[in-house]
Amino acid sequence: ANVTVTDLEELQELLKVNIENNKHLVTGSVQAKVLKWGEDVTEFQPPPDYILMADCIYYEESLEPLLKTLKDLTGPDTCVLCCYEQRTMGKNPEIERKYFELLQRDFELEKIPLDKHDEEYRSEDIHIMNIHRKQTVGCF
Repeated sequence: ANVTVTDLEELQELLKVNIENNKHLVTGSVQAKVLKWGEDVTEFQPPPDYILMADCIYYEESLEPLLKTLKDLTGPDTCVLCCYEQRTMGKNPEIERKYFELLQRDFELEKIPLDKHDEEYRSEDIHIMNIHRKQTVGCF
């Protein structure tokens, strides 16, 4: 695969170290880029086949920028795999509920059953969602 790993500017050096330390495992290509949610994603086009995201939904102020970025990045055939740890303290349940409520405006969600998770790493509080853009009817 040709992979782009993303994070904020201050974490780029760590991404590059990880790429270098694991380059012997890469059979395609991998590069690190800055991606700040809510900002322009033109340099990430055309839409990727897959987006893998993990532990991204814990800050209320980041929900709208994250959703905008997902909407801007995805095409009709993009598969988004989202994993997250369900947290029950403080505002986390409310933030999680709001995120999935907003996400369902433009995306269809399918929860991956626990028995389909890796046996070694599965846990009742870890969730994986398969997310796709809703199909627009009548657009040609």
